[in-house]
Amino acid sequence: MTIDEKIFEAPEGEEWVDAPLSDERRAALEEFAEKLGVKFLHIETLDVALTHKSYANEFEPRIKYNERLEFLGDAVLGLAAATYLFENFTHLKEGELTKTRSGIVRQSTLTRIAKEIGLGELILFGPTEFPFGRNRDSNLEDALEAVIGAIYFDLGWEVARDYVFRQFGAEFERVKVTGIPKDYKSKLQEIIQSRPPSKVSYAELSASGPDHNRTFVAAALIDGKIFGRGVGRSKKAAEQEAARKALQKLGELG
Repeated sequence: MTIDEKIFEAPEGEEWVDAPLSDERRAALEEFAEKLGVKFLHIETLDVALTHKSYANEFEPRIKYNERLEFLGDAVLGLAAATYLFENFTHLKEGELTKTRSGIVRQSTLTRIAKEIGLGELILFGPTEFPFGRNRDSNLEDALEAVIGAIYFDLGWEVARDYVFRQFGAEFERVKVTGIPKDYKSKLQEIIQSRPPSKVSYAELSASGPDHNRTFVAAALIDGKIFGRGVGRSKKAAEQEAARKALQKLGELG
């Protein structure tokens, strides 16, 4: 068994096959790879990275999809970001490096970058996800991680590392200017901890819509009282918006 076969070996109880790659799909993937500054040895690996499980489910036997590459890409992204910070932020301690890395590779950043490079337009979705899944933050985040995993798997560590350095360069530069990034929940937690014995918590107020297009409403509570409400496509997104509203009410944001 080759390493390629081992990486894409189907889990027990599943059977996978290679997806047929049309000339049109191949051309679109090669154009996208060129935009990324990457030349794949096997463009089929990028195709797998941009294949959602819902699309794979439409085939019997099932074609390969991106969840395993997403797992790999998440680890590669974390290591590449840690490498950059270790080499270029020599003044930061371990805890500060960890917070900085988390702030850079968070979902909102990955989602924004995925949108900037037009990633959503190339993801293959099945009917349970199409058309709403194309703009769902979690799908965009997962696909970008899968693309990073595909680059690493097809071309090796150095190419994947350099891609992350390029693609996330603006985020690294921003940190140099603004310092360690903080999300709204972290910022609110920090403020409330400075005001003992006050405590912050979050509550899900409602969840509506079909499974493929859920909308969540969350509240940020301080000492049991609602200080902000937020709406989002995920619980995390709704809580972040609720924290932002709470910070505004406290006069901590413009």
